[in-house]
Amino acid sequence: MVRHAISKSALQNRKRAIVKTVSYRLFMLLITVSIAWVIIGDVSAALNIGLLTNIVKTGTYYLYERIWDHITWGVMEQT
Repeated sequence: MVRHAISKSALQNRKRAIVKTVSYRLFMLLITVSIAWVIIGDVSAALNIGLLTNIVKTGTYYLYERIWDHITWGVMEQT
């Protein structure tokens, strides 16, 4: 049963990695903007902070995921 829950391949396709990245970053955007708004008190500035930081973080997260797709450490080989 557990074997079916584990991916048979360490490599994700690029489309899956992009969808995971975007959905995660949208969630983080909401959190960043909310915190910035509470601290700064200005919605426009909070949105600017949230958008800028999340654009940078989205790119770095995607690259990070793609790098890990090429690292085989800790991944069991297919049989």
